[in-house]
Amino acid sequence: MTETRKTILIVDDEAINIRLLREALKEDYRLLVATNGEKALRQLEVHDDINLVLLDVNMPGISGIQVLDIIKKNPEWQNIPIIFVTAMDQEGDEADGLSRGAVDYITKPISMAIVRARVGSQLLVQQAKYELSQQNKILEQRVAERTKEISETQEVIIHSLTSLAEARDKETGKHILRTQHYVKSLANLLRPHPLYQDYLAEDSTIDAIFKTAPLHDIGKVGIPDNILLKPGKLTAEEFEIMKTHAQLGGEAMEKAQLSLSGNGAHFLKYAKEIAYSHHEKWDGSGYPKGLVGEQIPISGRLMAIADVYDALISVRCYKPAFSHEESVEIMVKGRGSHFDPIMLDHFIENSELFRAIAIKYADGDESTEK
Repeated sequence: MTETRKTILIVDDEAINIRLLREALKEDYRLLVATNGEKALRQLEVHDDINLVLLDVNMPGISGIQVLDIIKKNPEWQNIPIIFVTAMDQEGDEADGLSRGAVDYITKPISMAIVRARVGSQLLVQQAKYELSQQNKILEQRVAERTKEISETQEVIIHSLTSLAEARDKETGKHILRTQHYVKSLANLLRPHPLYQDYLAEDSTIDAIFKTAPLHDIGKVGIPDNILLKPGKLTAEEFEIMKTHAQLGGEAMEKAQLSLSGNGAHFLKYAKEIAYSHHEKWDGSGYPKGLVGEQIPISGRLMAIADVYDALISVRCYKPAFSHEESVEIMVKGRGSHFDPIMLDHFIENSELFRAIAIKYADGDESTEK
């Protein structure tokens, strides 16, 4: 039974007060005693199980107010409740102590009944706070587990949908993986810029763009095989049908977003933006909506640069792979017409970073410029 008792530290320089307090509390609590402020602090250093302190205000050496200040500044002690023990004429000390973090005060001469009642009340409050904090920790853990579960589910769904698209368009190889990393790297480069810092402020936003980037061409599953898998260049009519993949993908992601709420809907917001707008152009000549400049979502502008760069350095049925230098030169010509000029400037200034990504995630054959 003794081991389960709460521990109380009595701090007073008068033997009679210590005796009265011990007499009032000895039956129910484990008691420690200090006769001045210095000894009280040593007791706190030695004993890590002190649940409450009864603290005299006027003591030789360090005063009770000073001891209180030291306790409240120490992270290991600051949650220990402090009850001041004061004389009848020390109302100013009581007010000062309460304003500095003491939870209650007891006036001298000491009433044992009041002492027991005040101490018991504060220990109940402390126990309730502890139990609440434990419940909060359990809830935080459950939220973290649920968040992880949702994240893993999102990744599985994205992987499944991406695999479906890849199964119909095998020519792209590791295009999806490379474009993911291009987009993430470019987003991080742009993050400090005043035009993009609000949109890209949260790590979760960049992470969501990174995770949903593989869905940019998901609409290709709706393109007929004779067009999607055609080994040569498309006719003008066929190209118009191929262009509908952006609309198809955006609409599919929009329907999915509308059917969800909370984090799921927020997550799919970027998938919808990217699918719809990665073929839009800065001058309004893109598709499917002909958006102009800042009308194009930032995620779509990021994806446009990533998608075109990777297409240029990769072999396609209608073209050979261009070198990194040739690809960058071609993209420079699209500054302010095809691409967001500021985004493209950041891409150009850090083009070696994107070359390194292309090499790291190369297809393992000659489809990507080495």
